[in-house]
Amino acid sequence: MPDCLQEALRKNGGTIVSAEANALGVSNERLRLLVKSGVLERAAHGVYIAPGDFFDRMHIAQKRRQKMIYSHETALFLHELIDRDPIVYTVTVPSGYNAKAILADGLAVYFVKRELHEMGVTPMQTLFGNTVIAYDLERTMCDCIRSRNQIDIALVTEAVKRYARRHDKNLNTLMKMAEAFHIIKPLRSYLEVLL
Repeated sequence: MPDCLQEALRKNGGTIVSAEANALGVSNERLRLLVKSGVLERAAHGVYIAPGDFFDRMHIAQKRRQKMIYSHETALFLHELIDRDPIVYTVTVPSGYNAKAILADGLAVYFVKRELHEMGVTPMQTLFGNTVIAYDLERTMCDCIRSRNQIDIALVTEAVKRYARRHDKNLNTLMKMAEAFHIIKPLRSYLEVLL
């Protein structure tokens, strides 16, 4: 394996996409030969990992589609507001984005206005220690309350209870985001019971 590829794998949490490899001077044909010889493994279309490395599905999915941001139940899990790892990861993309490939990968997709898409993004660690982009605590709470009819109500209630107990919560930011998403009234009804 070329040293530049090995270094890139080390820096990227054991994962590299073909575009990154191409930028390092490693062609798609060379990648195919490295896979055939067992030096690399193909984790997904255009995504490669070192042999024997763990397959971090969240990290790999986001490497392939940089516009998607982990949200809703998946962000709740990343923020430890729920205990169980979601069976289907949930992402948000900007309105008008062609999500056909994301849906084909088995992810649940929400759409949001372009101007709200990157509001409240933050880097988070997966269970494998890789960095992915998700929404912060306050944005995640707003997303879940905004989509409360599409999410298990018990999950939303548990997440709001845990959020209310967190020391790192920011109620001012939460209210500003709730205003941007036009959910002040439902948010207040949840919080009045808990705070």
